[in-house]
Amino acid sequence: MLFNRVTLGARREYPGTATGTRATGVVGSLRTKVNRSMDESGGNLNHRQPSWLAGGFAPGANGMLKKSWGIIWQDVSPLEFMTPNPPNSSNFRLTQLHDWLQTVAERYRLDLSTLAPASTDASFRRYFRLASNAGLEFGKTLIAVDAPPPEKCREFVQVAGLLREAGVHVPQILETDFDAGFMLVTDLGTTTYLSVLDEKNARPLMRAAIDTLIRFQSTSCEGVLPAFDEAFLRREMELMPEWFVTRHLGHTLDAAERKVLDDTFNVLVQSALAQPQIFMLRDFMPRNLMVSEPNPGVLDFQDAVYGPLTYDIASLLRDAFISWEEAFELDCFVYYWEGARAAGLPVDADFGEFYRQIEWMGLQRHIKVLGLFARIYHRDGKPQYLADLPRFIGYARKVSERYRPLRPFARLLDTLEGRAVDVGYTF
Repeated sequence: MLFNRVTLGARREYPGTATGTRATGVVGSLRTKVNRSMDESGGNLNHRQPSWLAGGFAPGANGMLKKSWGIIWQDVSPLEFMTPNPPNSSNFRLTQLHDWLQTVAERYRLDLSTLAPASTDASFRRYFRLASNAGLEFGKTLIAVDAPPPEKCREFVQVAGLLREAGVHVPQILETDFDAGFMLVTDLGTTTYLSVLDEKNARPLMRAAIDTLIRFQSTSCEGVLPAFDEAFLRREMELMPEWFVTRHLGHTLDAAERKVLDDTFNVLVQSALAQPQIFMLRDFMPRNLMVSEPNPGVLDFQDAVYGPLTYDIASLLRDAFISWEEAFELDCFVYYWEGARAAGLPVDADFGEFYRQIEWMGLQRHIKVLGLFARIYHRDGKPQYLADLPRFIGYARKVSERYRPLRPFARLLDTLEGRAVDVGYTF
């Protein structure tokens, strides 16, 4: 079995981890293998965890309690981020959306009086749910999407087609007005992965998500989606010094600190570009996965690109809104690695090297998100995302302390964390 090829130590049972023949007690089985890869890069699996990743109950950055089920951390009120808070200027857009829906209301037997916010996200897109009596084909409710240009309606439709061809459950596109930025799509329901994950269902739900990811990745074809190239990678990471360090913390990097960033960015870019390139969703995470039939339903895929193989599995397990204990993370990574190999995807044959690729790819994403969430607050007036900055600082520090080339970045994070305390910011 593939599992036996990566089992280098005695198996150990961990609460909440897989118990089948494929990936039982993966920390005990894989620690030697993973340590070997990190040792070659100067890494150490026995890292120092931030205190807020310890067991039991701990206060979150927003003052809420975080609940531990033994395998994951999650805010007790996981759907708070969905509370819409549109700016006053959005009223005109809502009127336009209502008028546009009126033109298709008879076709889908829409009850426009039921139009109500469904959710918002980190962009300027908004989603509204309304009743439909068009029959079982479309369901009892539909979703109206308000995505003002340059939000990516055309890209949403294109990627939805690619996902559907791969057998992935996505909304059906019913009507579009690309110029105005409106769409009418089928409703995948109200139950996100994020709202229901617990110690009883985490393993089957996450495995269903991983199986879905592998199916999509197996249909990859170069030249179909934009390339996640060096310029793209660097542009994302530069959000951190611009928006998180300078704007949010009010800190000006000196020459030595900037060199640490440049050196870190260089090794992360080199690692990402050295990986096989495939279809990449970019936001494949529990917030964008719906519990549905077939499971899961996938949302928020309009930013898909052609990029590093490990990006989506890293974003699934190293998420903005939920954290997993390392034993369960490794269990999922092994499940993906075995499934991807069986599907013919070009994952590295050495699990230790594959794990390092995941960690470094995840760090690139976390650096980007630190800047992105700060920009969403300062530029777009959405403060709710600041509460999750501690999670990303924890991710970034954990990875950068494990690998010798990244340790200067860990020390820079220490400096920035002290600066945050000095100026009164919490993260």
